[in-house]
This record gives sequence, structure tokens and C-alpha cells, in this order.
Amino acid sequence: MPPRITRFIKNSVARAALLGCSIALILIACAQGIAPPNNQPTSTQNTTLLVAAAASLQTVLQAIDPLYRQAHPTHSLTYNFAASGALQRQIEQGAPVDIFISAALSQMDALQEKHLLEPNSRINLLTNQLVLVIPKNSAARPTEFKQLTQPDVQRIAMGEPRSVPAGQYAEQVLRNLGILDQVQAKLVLGNNVTSVLTAVETGDVDAGLVYRTDAQRSDKVEVVAIADSALHSPILYPAAILRSSQGKAAAEQYLEFLQRDEAMDLFRDAGFGMAEP
Repeated sequence: MPPRITRFIKNSVARAALLGCSIALILIACAQGIAPPNNQPTSTQNTTLLVAAAASLQTVLQAIDPLYRQAHPTHSLTYNFAASGALQRQIEQGAPVDIFISAALSQMDALQEKHLLEPNSRINLLTNQLVLVIPKNSAARPTEFKQLTQPDVQRIAMGEPRSVPAGQYAEQVLRNLGILDQVQAKLVLGNNVTSVLTAVETGDVDAGLVYRTDAQRSDKVEVVAIADSALHSPILYPAAILRSSQGKAAAEQYLEFLQRDEAMDLFRDAGFGMAEP
């Protein structure tokens, strides 16, 4: 047999033997529950998710947290609660966020326009209402938004409209009622809705415009009026997975869990409404 053919046969046999060994090693690894290299994490692997959520969601998401951990013991959750506009900017600057839950559509829309969201992951999760609150035992007792123009109401707290969705809704209400210019000098702007509520609780202001859910968890304020939904944009809380997330499978499970009955019951108890699918 010519030497060239002999060498070809020997090389082919060696390659076949090497391939057989590789296949055998992979089969052994799978049998032992060891994943081949470069596989994506599975739900059984430890995964840490960073959830960036509107400040108005802090109390209820922290209440849901132990339920989720019980259902998914290999998943860990960390949270960043702040104004939705501030969270939007952090994500745009590269913050390693897995899930974003905003208190308004505009911040989520901005991220979607920049292709920062995982396609088809966005949902509308919750609804809310804007209310007028005053400190309990307050001397000034407006009973409707238009009465914020009265002289005894000297300081009014609301979120900074440029970054706080509750502030954007509040500004819309005041403008559509035709009283924004009259109360402009009275406005005390907070960097999130929680700081606005605190200002009312402590009596630093005579009134404040916050979400119903924030007012409901405080025993130091009194709700005196609910804004007509026709006076502001729909208050929707969209949620989505970030395209840059390194734990997309776990993130999908978290968003799915937030829509289960046990989570929705806690959202309802906190005063949130359920968004239409």
C-alpha cells in the first residue's frame, strides 16, 4: 500500500478516536449533572438579579421578596429604589440592571427607543391613583385640588416633574385645572414620591400630591381628594427585562411571579390596581 494512503488511514483513525473520547466525556458530564462549557445559566443555578424599581414600589416589592425566594431558592434579589427618571438615566449610563419597573410609560419608552430592553419582555404591570393629602390635625383643610390656591395653603409638596412620574402627573392635574400658575410659588419639589410623603407627614408642608398607595401606608396623613383620571395621563407601571441582563431566564421567572395571584394579592392590599393585559 502506498505510504500516502497509509498515513491518511492512520490520521483518520486517530481523529475518530479523539472524537469518540470527546463524545464520551460529554456524556459522562451530562450524566453527572455537569453542564458542558458555554451553556446559559439554568433555573437551578444561583442567580442574582438587580431590580431597579420606582420608589413607590419599595414596600410592596419587599413584602413579595420572601415569597419569591421561597419559590426560587437559588435566586437572590437586590433592589435599587428611586425616581423612575433617575433609574432611567442610570440604565442608559450602563448600570447592570436586570429588570426595570417604572412608575410611568415615558421612562420605559425612552429605553425602548434606545433598544436597551429585551424584545417582547415588556408588560404593563400595575395602575395607581394620584391623591391630595394633608397632615393629620392640619389647620389648613382643603377638600379639593382647586382649593390649593387658598391663602391658608402656603406650601405644597410634589415630585420634581422632570424626573418623578408622580410629579409629572401632579403638574398635569394642576395645569388642567387652570391653577398651576397660581400655586407655582407654593410648590416644594421632592426627588421622589417618598420624600414628598415625608414632607406632609412631618408637617413641613400644608398639602402634598402623592400616589394613593403611598398615602395608604401612612397613618400620619389624610387623603382629602382623588384626582380625576381625565386630568392626567394614565398612571401605569410598566416592567421589562434589560437586554444587557446576564440572568434573563431568572428575570423572566421573576416577572412571571409578579403576575401570580399571591403577588397580585399583595399589590391589591397595597392599593395598586391591575393593568389591562
